[in-house]
Amino acid sequence: MTSPTSTLAAATDRLLATARALPAADWAAPSLCTGWSRGHVLAHLALNAESLAGVLRGIRDGAPASMYSSDEARDGDIAVLATATPQEVLARLVAGAASLAAVLDVAAGLAPGTTFERTPGGRLMSANAVPHLRLREVEIHHADLGAGYSASDWPPSTAMTFLHDDAERYDGPGFHVVATDEPARWAFGSPAADAPTVSGPLGALAWWATGRTAAPVVSSTTGTLPSLEGR
Repeated sequence: MTSPTSTLAAATDRLLATARALPAADWAAPSLCTGWSRGHVLAHLALNAESLAGVLRGIRDGAPASMYSSDEARDGDIAVLATATPQEVLARLVAGAASLAAVLDVAAGLAPGTTFERTPGGRLMSANAVPHLRLREVEIHHADLGAGYSASDWPPSTAMTFLHDDAERYDGPGFHVVATDEPARWAFGSPAADAPTVSGPLGALAWWATGRTAAPVVSSTTGTLPSLEGR
């Protein structure tokens, strides 16, 4: 079985390859994240890596730290870094990924249930799950770049894990999800036997389940896709 660390390392390598190949003029182009350019997405990924590395170092050193000082500070830092040159953002992305990789083993050695604050006094997040949290950030936002990498490029095991995540957090009216290219299915909510069934290729389903716009290959037996507002 592939370890979370090696899965993240491979995903990070793919992201960095895309970022390095992206012409400088294309960094200012809109991403699939409303209001963000590709530069914003890559700046966010750089700062996210730095923040998660700081969380794990703080736990290791007995000085727990929140991920961000505030949501406003997070957003402001992204906006500022996004104005830097592509070379500067790429350098931060590479350094941040390396900094996080250097302390990922801390997460594996933590007692189950260890948490950290996203912001001071804010939502608690699983420190044990940092490798997986970062994997979601890397894979989803890599696809958000709209630069030739999409959810259909996610490894099947990654797409399945993301669908499991999103099914677990969904609390709206129940429905079934069935992949057409893998022997896999999920229950969102508590669906009855006659509840709607959403079907499509694995990657497209996983992309839609994150809250992104569904591709035409994703369909529902009712003709209308369920709302994911309860996710």
